[in-house]
Amino acid sequence: MAPPKRSPHCKEACNLRREGPRCRDPSMKTRRDFVKLVGAAGLASTSTAQLGPTTASPLTTPLPARTRERAVWSDLASRLASPVLTALAARRLKATMPVEGHPSSKDRPQYTHLEAIGRLLAGLAPWLELADDASPEAGQRSRWAALAREAIDAATDPASPDFLNFSQGAQPLVDASFLAQAMLRAPTALWAKLDARIKRNVVAAMVSSRPIKAFENNWKLFATTVEVFLHRVGEKRDDQRLFEGLRKHRDWYVGDGLYGDGPEFHADYYNSFVIQPMLVEALDVVGAESPEWSTLRDKSRERLTRYAAIQERSIAPDGTYPVIGRSIAYRCGAFQALAQAALRHLLPKDVTPPQARVALTGVIRRTLEAPGTFDDRGWLRIGLAGHQPGLGETYISTGSLYLCSVAFLPLGLSANDAFWSLPPAMTTWEKAWRGQDLPADKALKSPR
Repeated sequence: MAPPKRSPHCKEACNLRREGPRCRDPSMKTRRDFVKLVGAAGLASTSTAQLGPTTASPLTTPLPARTRERAVWSDLASRLASPVLTALAARRLKATMPVEGHPSSKDRPQYTHLEAIGRLLAGLAPWLELADDASPEAGQRSRWAALAREAIDAATDPASPDFLNFSQGAQPLVDASFLAQAMLRAPTALWAKLDARIKRNVVAAMVSSRPIKAFENNWKLFATTVEVFLHRVGEKRDDQRLFEGLRKHRDWYVGDGLYGDGPEFHADYYNSFVIQPMLVEALDVVGAESPEWSTLRDKSRERLTRYAAIQERSIAPDGTYPVIGRSIAYRCGAFQALAQAALRHLLPKDVTPPQARVALTGVIRRTLEAPGTFDDRGWLRIGLAGHQPGLGETYISTGSLYLCSVAFLPLGLSANDAFWSLPPAMTTWEKAWRGQDLPADKALKSPR
């Protein structure tokens, strides 16, 4: 099939992005279109660039507290998105992104760029998927979604200077899966709207990760997620890789809503970073294929609800939480499970949607508004509450940090959803320590 003819305007837009004469995106018809898109996206992040450690978003007219909360979330989401998406859409991510990492780790530049885009979009995908409701926020979402599609093109186009590593070393399996998860979460905004050429490149990139062996832990679900994505978009799947992750985690369940990270249990946040979200979402797709997987699908949702209860009870009124286990530099991403339960309306009966909103808002602001969290160009720095490079393990680098975005999953709920529309409510921590009577917590008593 012959390639479509390019107009001189399209060539100008391509030159602006330094990608050569390969641009075929009909939404980028002119150089002015691309400049407006990047400029508008940059403007969206500017509103948060000057935020102090505890200030809310700068709003010109008074709004109800819950409306301000959503504005804070969307502004912080835009602040995360801006440097990654504008650089990668312009095919300048490798040229401009700083790479902070452990002094002993010399290989992170091979992996950090795919980490940044995969992890960022995994969290923002439900927000980008929301329908246009003619609000100012909808315009903001539309701009980021368009840049995200340009970024996916740049990341998977072999001719791009920002063609990313999906196959060399072990790490690319992890972040191919986060990118796959993003496209599963936004099937229209991040997949259906891609042209056929980009879709072919994405599939080829995902398939190239297959030779990477998954370790005997949560990595099994990275292989599962890639295969679920390929299956969902009509490609031939590898059933061995897909179902091994499900079987392993079925067997690694340890009770009360928690899975081991491999044969042993780890006291960390990996049930939230990876295990529960990827397991539940994979079973959404293949759970109806057999009674075995249907049963596990139902159990995984019940366990997510229980784990969300544990997570909500772990958040103090000031947004702090226990600093336990590996990868604490993923910041508020530690509460993806609570965010996912809210997004899917699977919260426990004793945790109301506005209660979850208050808890998550506290965590997000505590971890992302601390002084030193971003560098002077807007990139995340290693830490939990500010810049704390000592908290970064050898596998942590700048791109890794964007897993914090998964705390923002409830932005995928409309502004009219109870999560956003109901007045603030006290968290369980507040109720208990203010002396309010409340029911005793109970373990989940379900069979393995």
